[in-house]
Amino acid sequence: MERTYIKDLKENIGKEVSISGWIDVRRDHGKLIFIDIRDMSGKVQTVALPSNKDAHEVAGQVRPEWVVRATGIVNKRPDKMVAKNELNGEIELELKKMEVLNEAQTPPLDVRGDGMDIGEETRLKYRYLDLRRPRMQKNIRNRFKATQFVRNWFANEGFTEIETPNMSATTPEGSRDFVVPSRLENGKFYSLPQSPQQYKQLLMAAGFEKYFQLARCFRDEDTRGDRQPEFIQMDLEMSFVTAEDVIAINERALIDLVKNIYPEKKIQQIPFPRITYKEAMEKYNSDKPDIREDKNDPNLLAFLWVIDFPFFEKDPESTTGWTFTHNPFSAPKPEHMNDLMEKKNIANILTTQYDIVMNGYEIGGGSIRNHRSEALKKVFEIMGYEEERLMKNFGHMLAALNSGTPPHGGIAWGFDRLIMLLENEPNIREVIAFAKTGEGKDLMMCAPSEIPEKQMRELGIELRKKK
Repeated sequence: MERTYIKDLKENIGKEVSISGWIDVRRDHGKLIFIDIRDMSGKVQTVALPSNKDAHEVAGQVRPEWVVRATGIVNKRPDKMVAKNELNGEIELELKKMEVLNEAQTPPLDVRGDGMDIGEETRLKYRYLDLRRPRMQKNIRNRFKATQFVRNWFANEGFTEIETPNMSATTPEGSRDFVVPSRLENGKFYSLPQSPQQYKQLLMAAGFEKYFQLARCFRDEDTRGDRQPEFIQMDLEMSFVTAEDVIAINERALIDLVKNIYPEKKIQQIPFPRITYKEAMEKYNSDKPDIREDKNDPNLLAFLWVIDFPFFEKDPESTTGWTFTHNPFSAPKPEHMNDLMEKKNIANILTTQYDIVMNGYEIGGGSIRNHRSEALKKVFEIMGYEEERLMKNFGHMLAALNSGTPPHGGIAWGFDRLIMLLENEPNIREVIAFAKTGEGKDLMMCAPSEIPEKQMRELGIELRKKK
């Protein structure tokens, strides 16, 4: 018999159907045995009557998380037994046959509650079980809906999704790179991208004009609860645009995302308000202020654009004493271009950087880029790059800008963080299927791990013992 999904049972009242799924709860009342069975689409109560000996016998043996195939008649529940607030609360399945497809050992954690009372290490170690709980199923499925919506939305706006490499060269993005040793060229390494920054700009040089992707990014950062060593950016770049153009299209995208996927949410103010970095620091002492009028309302979203960031900040490790605040590829505001080119008034140079903030979290940031090679060179000179180092690390970018690259700019959303906030979750691990701990450990796969000595020799790697 063809499988019926549990969500469709109410369309089959009076019919015999077959469902497959997991035992959620079993309640043995002696003569009557009630079993809740769930699949990807929902949950239903089944009942085994003593008159059907085979089904009743199997129903007496099964336990939570066993995998079964159940055949039975879809019946309406008696009026006094209707559960109005539950999916399938008005029906039940009278079991005629139950087949055990796989038994399950007693689970090390309860998957029926929200899981918040269970230690996170246990949840991450048994993540394949933790993901069975309704809250996690909702989070991951809603994340997919948001991903699909974003893809379709930007495609309809004329953008092309283009995948960029995960094995590249090191770049200064503000964090440490994860590195991959080369077997064929011992002593040399690939770097995993902290962002697709250079590739997205090279795609503008290549003439695609409108690019986006859901990009996997990697950063070897120090321990912090809300960080992951790998995460997803909704990455976007556009040619022949101003900051106003980039802000406008992203504002529309975010508004439509909320309205379509999270209609229960209310956006506090449209258009989104704007504030300069200087004003934000003076008024809120934060460059990502939470401007919600009612911070007790979990469905209130207060978006805010923060603009006019300083381009450079003091850095004692730089030979010149300066480093970038956000992105070395940003362009200064037009009125500050002369100061950049003459390398003067450095502390006062403002960049075209714009951050999008929601409820006190930065959920995205971008800028208009330097599309002329001489301007990009000045940025790195201010940061203390010598000509040789500059050409070694960024010669390809300078050559690309000299090939006829149009003015361009873009943004990247922190997609995990955005979904975390829309799902009212306390951290991003709750919206990532296979998350790592705050220390970057995968407790389920036991990573990071050692590798065999033979593989070490092939890679030309020798470990030193710590003194």
